[in-house]
Amino acid sequence: MSLEPLDVRTAAAADPRGFRKANPPPVIFDEVQYAPGLLPYVKERIDERRASRGQYLLTGSQNLLLAARVTESLAGRAAMLRLMPLSHREAQGDCERPLPWESGFGQAASRRPSEEPWHGFLRGGYPELVADPDRDVSLWHQSYLQTYLETDFRSLRQIGDLTQYHIFLRALAARTGQLLDLAGLSRDLGVAVNTVKAWLSVREATDQVIVLRPYHVSLGKRLVKSPKVCFTDTGTLCHLVALKDPEHARAGPLGGAIFENAVLLAIYKTLAARGGEEPRIYFWRTSAGVEVDLLVETAATLDPVEIKLSSTPLPPMAAGIRTLREDFEGKAGPGFLVHAGDVRLPLGGGVTAIPFSEL
Repeated sequence: MSLEPLDVRTAAAADPRGFRKANPPPVIFDEVQYAPGLLPYVKERIDERRASRGQYLLTGSQNLLLAARVTESLAGRAAMLRLMPLSHREAQGDCERPLPWESGFGQAASRRPSEEPWHGFLRGGYPELVADPDRDVSLWHQSYLQTYLETDFRSLRQIGDLTQYHIFLRALAARTGQLLDLAGLSRDLGVAVNTVKAWLSVREATDQVIVLRPYHVSLGKRLVKSPKVCFTDTGTLCHLVALKDPEHARAGPLGGAIFENAVLLAIYKTLAARGGEEPRIYFWRTSAGVEVDLLVETAATLDPVEIKLSSTPLPPMAAGIRTLREDFEGKAGPGFLVHAGDVRLPLGGGVTAIPFSEL
């Protein structure tokens, strides 16, 4: 998590000479959640020079506003920047390319070499693992989870039994991509439903998971219907379900869920990195069981995305998108079926099959 009165990079890019002249480099405080007493002084200094932007850059491994000892929110004085694990675009240094359904996505620009993504899925997007290909993946993720639980998470929530919470994480990972039944999960774990809700809410607030809600025309229904949960790092997900080999991960019972999680992250992190509002991504499911995996909502359109682990996309795989486009005629844009192969081809009914590499 980052806090700053203004996005320094954006301001500098808009007027680099004027920005440097009017604003000295920001003072940087790392892991600021461990020194909450600083924040009232930061607020006072900001208020003394409100015309001076980007005075401070505050970073931390926790969501600062969830820390129990933090009483100063800097409301109205700070911009919040969420720093999730790197997307595969960021890892490749290719952040600015539009998504396939956006204007500016040209056929020539979108054609990328075929690549094997499953090694990357198992490693995940934490910067240290991306920068050091020789780093032991299992040891790193095990150490990360242990230190996160025993320091950061425990300081946010009082947990008496870390073993029980470890079991909750593994159970949640095994349900990735499924409709989340909180009552069933609490029954399997032998803990109260409110405990499961509290653990999940902190996971979401600390950007460890994304809660994907179903799309309904009524906003109220979107909030109360059963959601799905996806992890913000596929490496963490694979580690929790004890997957260490790319081939086993792809061919195993969770292969489709991991691939779906990876596609969601590619889209979500691309949109989130642009700043502004939270990405509006849902899934769509009818009472008859017709489903579309992802629905990206913009001010103008609904962009449907189906996800298939198969490397040979076929027209019947896009039946859900075609039904959605009929139900939301005039609102739904062209559909895309993301698959594990390396071909792009039309599937009819306004649907195009694209490889994961085009994301």
